[in-house]
Amino acid sequence: MKKTLDLVIRGGAVADGLGGPLIEADVAVNNGVIVQVGKVTAQGREEIDARHQVVAPGFVDIHTHYDGQAVWDQRFSPSSWHGVTTAVMGNCGVGFAPVRPQDRDRLIDLMEGVEDIPGVALQEGLDWAWESFADYLDALERKPHDIDFCAQLPHAALRVYVMGERASRLEMATAEDRARMRELTAEAMRAGAIGFSTSRSINHKSIKGTPTPTLKASEEELMAIAMGVKDAGRGVLQMITDFDGEDVDSEFQLMRRLTEASGRPLSFSLMQKHKNPRGWQRILELTRQANVDGLSMLAQVAPRGVGIMLGLQGSRNVFSECPSYQAIADLSLEERVEHLRQPAMRSALLSELAASAATPLGQRLVEFTNIFRFGNPPEYDPGPEHSLAATAAREGRTPGEVAYDLMMADDGHGTLYSPFANYAERNLNACGDMIAHPDTVIGLGDGGAHVGLVCDSSFQTFMLSHWGGPNGRFELPWLIKRQTSDTARAVGLKDRGVVAPGMKADLNVINPDQLGMDVPHMQFDLPAGGRRLMQRANGYTATIVSGTPVYRQGVATDALPGRLVRGPQAAPAL
Repeated sequence: MKKTLDLVIRGGAVADGLGGPLIEADVAVNNGVIVQVGKVTAQGREEIDARHQVVAPGFVDIHTHYDGQAVWDQRFSPSSWHGVTTAVMGNCGVGFAPVRPQDRDRLIDLMEGVEDIPGVALQEGLDWAWESFADYLDALERKPHDIDFCAQLPHAALRVYVMGERASRLEMATAEDRARMRELTAEAMRAGAIGFSTSRSINHKSIKGTPTPTLKASEEELMAIAMGVKDAGRGVLQMITDFDGEDVDSEFQLMRRLTEASGRPLSFSLMQKHKNPRGWQRILELTRQANVDGLSMLAQVAPRGVGIMLGLQGSRNVFSECPSYQAIADLSLEERVEHLRQPAMRSALLSELAASAATPLGQRLVEFTNIFRFGNPPEYDPGPEHSLAATAAREGRTPGEVAYDLMMADDGHGTLYSPFANYAERNLNACGDMIAHPDTVIGLGDGGAHVGLVCDSSFQTFMLSHWGGPNGRFELPWLIKRQTSDTARAVGLKDRGVVAPGMKADLNVINPDQLGMDVPHMQFDLPAGGRRLMQRANGYTATIVSGTPVYRQGVATDALPGRLVRGPQAAPAL
């Protein structure tokens, strides 16, 4: 047979990305586009045997923070290890453009505080070859990458650019400020921003403890920006807010008014709060009504608990607030482990633990009913019986002793897991209900962020292996749809997320029997030797971007076909 095709994937069970049943078929690719799904008789220059495996669209992750990493690194790892072929960054209102030279450190401090990306790595890794948002996109485009990516215009950077120091002092924007923000927003959308993001969370602070500049932005300011998106006729809105107290309805109505006035789709972060385990249900009721009324609003939800890793290599551990630990905190891991092996140090830390709970952070670090042994393979639904409190009760020890021994395992590489959202009843039932809701979209993985505390960029792999496994709640084709065509369409990318002729050839070949995740590990490969938690995936036979394999069996190829995606993409004309 004549070799007329670039790539043929043969004999796989094809998930179309729309939720249809798996169908055995070949998939043919030419010039980065799917050209045939069915029985392919022509040969490919390259072929992949997908028998007994699933062929799915590449995953579209709409909530990442690779804004800095994309500048210095050609790979969007760890997200690209987990089948992600398009990543959307610039979420939560933080990012690096537009920016004036005098404000660069301010944006770094904010990113370090909000997203736990080491400031020293950002200082060394960012070349600041831009001022405007359009310049930033141009800078990103000059470097090839492993996967495609989109960038959102971050409110904090925009506000500081327009208002300077007044933005950080949380002053109200003047009419002139608002007009300028509207103008710059429209310019960014036309230059290729996929959307605009903002934060109204009190938890978002710079590394120096100052609130995010967007915290108290007025509705008039947000409306001016939303109208800038409308002026451009393209782009989505993304928001994170706390939904605390009695302000849930009023806060939602603000988002609704922005959506109504701008005519642009809006998504927002939603989790089950442990102090208000049913609050998310009211928010989804409001979202359902908004969509029934003809608006386009989605809640971004996570497929598992949202929590932190506690260990000696990370940013926090159970004893972080104890004076005896703070005295050695700046030593190397090996040196700290040597100190921690001494009986006197163990005794001191265990005796200091109760007093350490006097601080808000310390209180969370000793919430032993909500801290769990993590295990290997990692266990994200451990159940109450595996909490440190329950383990200590069974073993006749104190929770502090259990924590100490688990963290000291493997020469100080032991890890504990503490979910702060989506695990209020010590199960994932609420997550399943949120995943199933018609007005939600999968997000919140935060790839590229929280590098010393969190590694949730494995959401895609967890989604399939947990919720679609042998005892899973959902069918595999539907789960694939939820993180391919659903996520792609949520941000206006209609050229991908579906296995059909004419669609972009972003694909995953997956072995369901092997699908899973390794325990997160610490790598020291950020600029200036910065650390980051990384988590490998298993079961991905191949990940393909624009018809080119970029990973085979989890190992990177030399190919870098990934590109900046400028704005929404139309569906192919068939």
